[in-house]
Amino acid sequence: MKTSCYIYRCSAKPDMYIYLAEEDGFDAIDEGLRKKLGTLSFAMSVEISKDSKLAKEDPVKVLENIKQQGFHLQMPAETSVEELMARIAKNKEKK
Repeated sequence: MKTSCYIYRCSAKPDMYIYLAEEDGFDAIDEGLRKKLGTLSFAMSVEISKDSKLAKEDPVKVLENIKQQGFHLQMPAETSVEELMARIAKNKEKK
């Protein structure tokens, strides 16, 4: 069974996204948390099932959070993409 999710980019931090069960369903987000997310801008809508392949998230966890609280918050990775690329380049130089 697939679930529709509406994904919004959070301006508070790069690579922070919130998945909502309903388009523009911001009422599902606690007001305190909502303020910490910054401006939300629509990124995309997707159909997610437990077998979906997501870039950074476990689809089962996403679906559970959406079912239980109406949203799933994707936090930024501890290491930025830029930092990872710099590490890769540095490792190539050593070889």
